[in-house]
Amino acid sequence: MEEMEEELKCPVCGSFYREPIILPCSHNLCQACARNILVQTPESESPQSRRASGSGVSDYDYLDLDKMSLYSEADSGYGSYGGFASAPTTPCQRSPNGVRVFPPAMPPPATHLSPALAPVPRNSCITCPQCHRSLILDDRGLRGFPKNRVLEGVIDRYQQSKAAALKCQLCEKAPKEATVMCEQCDVFYCDPCRLRCHPPRGPLAKHRLVPPAQGRVSRRLSPRKVSTCTDHELENHSMYCVQCKMPVCYQCLEEGKHSSHEVKALGAMWKLHKSQLSQALNGLSDRAKEAKEFLVQLRNMVQQIQENNVEFEACLVAQCDALIDALNRRKAQLLARVNKEHEHKLKVVRDQISHCTVKLRQTTGLMEYCLEVIKENDPSGFLQISDALIRRVHLTEDQWGKGTLTPRMTTDFDLSLDNSSLLQSIHQLDFVQMKVAWFAFDPGSAHSDIIFSNDNLTVTCSSYDDRVVLGKTGFSKGVHYWELTVDRYDNHPDPAFGVARIDVMKDVMLGKDDKAWAITEGGINKGATIGVLLDLNRKTLTFFVNDEQQGPIAFENVEGLFFPAVSLNRNVQVTLHTGLPVPDFYSSRASIA
Repeated sequence: MEEMEEELKCPVCGSFYREPIILPCSHNLCQACARNILVQTPESESPQSRRASGSGVSDYDYLDLDKMSLYSEADSGYGSYGGFASAPTTPCQRSPNGVRVFPPAMPPPATHLSPALAPVPRNSCITCPQCHRSLILDDRGLRGFPKNRVLEGVIDRYQQSKAAALKCQLCEKAPKEATVMCEQCDVFYCDPCRLRCHPPRGPLAKHRLVPPAQGRVSRRLSPRKVSTCTDHELENHSMYCVQCKMPVCYQCLEEGKHSSHEVKALGAMWKLHKSQLSQALNGLSDRAKEAKEFLVQLRNMVQQIQENNVEFEACLVAQCDALIDALNRRKAQLLARVNKEHEHKLKVVRDQISHCTVKLRQTTGLMEYCLEVIKENDPSGFLQISDALIRRVHLTEDQWGKGTLTPRMTTDFDLSLDNSSLLQSIHQLDFVQMKVAWFAFDPGSAHSDIIFSNDNLTVTCSSYDDRVVLGKTGFSKGVHYWELTVDRYDNHPDPAFGVARIDVMKDVMLGKDDKAWAITEGGINKGATIGVLLDLNRKTLTFFVNDEQQGPIAFENVEGLFFPAVSLNRNVQVTLHTGLPVPDFYSSRASIA
């Protein structure tokens, strides 16, 4: 019942209604609050002046809001009677409920009468604080509005139900909290006192026991006030005017303005309107039930979004880490090439230095020997060796000919890293939204023995041992299906197909550790097609071989981030097919489930 509390509070004071009255717009106000928001209108707009002018407009007709604006269109917090030169600007306030209200420009005169009986200023106007519709009061003032006795009763029951817990009336010392009330005995009992003083046998067995809150309502000390006619305050309502849609008394039918209107019995219309309200509530109850279910769905979505966010962030981090790892591996490869080039250049230059050093030492020795020969004074001896020395000198000089003293290697590295396309790809790295996933095998995370071709859609291996390769895309939600065809199958190998975590072991058969789920047999041979169905909504993994399902469900309770995975050796070659829709029979079965 706590949700109903706002319906029971006055839009002006924010408290429970006290002596509520019903405005013609069907909204309610406390009688005292209604008096507080009265505003006096100019004499030309009074009911008497309207009747004198013969306008024929009812005293309760709504004023033209274009002529008299009681609230600021710009929501400035102030309202004024723009059409009346004599009307002062009246600041508005906001009630505890947040509804704009308009207090009178002058405080009401002090009086000892109740709000209903206190005199109302002449030519008063009241504006509903909820719908902002205005009307001018007649001579009866606030007494012209009917009292909402039903609302009073509802508030009374609500306040009683919210009161402190009732105590047992038969406990001798410290009274315990009452658990039941006997309607016939009119006594509240706790469980021990009920068993001792009110046993369910004999004449007491026919007594009706009700919960304390229900019994408290039935023990109201004063009867509810009966609604009386607003025109004839001493008369109770006895009929219902169909045209005016309001209860009336017999005097209204005989001498009032309802004498020519169609009327019906009050009890009959009461039952009819109760039935209509009950029917309307049935439809509203269905909408409320749907709204509650929708709220549960939204709250579940909030939790699921948070879980998916964690999983997606983990997937994103894993994919970025895989890119970084691939870049680091490529960096190591490029550095190895640079080191190789570095060693080659050093070797060539050092070999040239060694060769030139030996040659220079030989040339220097020859030159020194020839100089010593020239110092000899024996002509015949000199001539015996001079021809040979001359030839040797010319030959050595020719050996230092063109190109001998030119470096065989440059100091510059004739290598330039082409990273423009990679940088462009990094800048273009973004998310794509697609219901069907397209992906290929990932060379970055695969074992080094895996051989890729066909734009990384076809893989084989260079080793006789099993090696693992993963798909580039990881899945943490949704339903996904892909297929692999066996292109080559020699010597009865044992390829495995399934899904795995990003950190699965890459040098053993898929499924040998606790980070992979795979199928390794079941009619797999050359030309076979293996289908993998990962349903993360139902947390299941299912396999198909040549369109035939391999058992009901291969694995259950599959949760987390998974990558398509294959393990194979050099006797197997497979090709990946992605972007495939979920099989029709599985989609229809999932929708039924």
